Amino acid sequence: MPSYAPDVALVVVDVQNDFADPAGGLYVEGGEQVVDAVNAEIGAATAAGSFVVYTQDSHPPQTPHFAAQGGVWPVHCVAGTWGAELHPRLRVEGPVVRKGIDGSDGYSGFSVRDPVSGEREATSLASQLSTRGIKRLVVVGLAGDVCVKETALDGMRLGYEVEVPLTTTAMVAGPDVVGPVSEELREAGATVT
Repeated sequence: MPSYAPDVALVVVDVQNDFADPAGGLYVEGGEQVVDAVNAEIGAATAAGSFVVYTQDSHPPQTPHFAAQGGVWPVHCVAGTWGAELHPRLRVEGPVVRKGIDGSDGYSGFSVRDPVSGEREATSLASQLSTRGIKRLVVVGLAGDVCVKETALDGMRLGYEVEVPLTTTAMVAGPDVVGPVSEELREAGATVT
């Protein structure tokens, strides 16, 4: 289990119904088991005085992000729907950073990208961390090979030490990508436990 302190933030990525429930629009196999592991990390983090922050994928009904409009993903996490809601068993102990609201791709919790122009724009995550003097991040949630990975990589690019505990995530592409994703994160400087 990662260690927590006031200069450590737990970033809980996209633990939402569409990813964590078998009835979800972009269900990640094993996502429902991730909820309890993430809740254990939230308990440890809050007990140690760490900042806990959440990301939430939140799209309009039509966006170039979705396959029907030329993107790669099935419809998921449409704002105001059951699928976009944080999983009902997830402990919510801090602010939520919503990404993708304007139809942008929101893989990283730190930024969104216009799917047409490629232009990037920051979310509020970095400013929330910097105002609290955060030095290290523990990144958990769904999916390990997409949004968790991108959030971890961006965190390192921004100068944070990053840890990704594998017991707190699942991969949208399945368990065969755990090794390559872990290696990519380690090569970038993350601690993968």
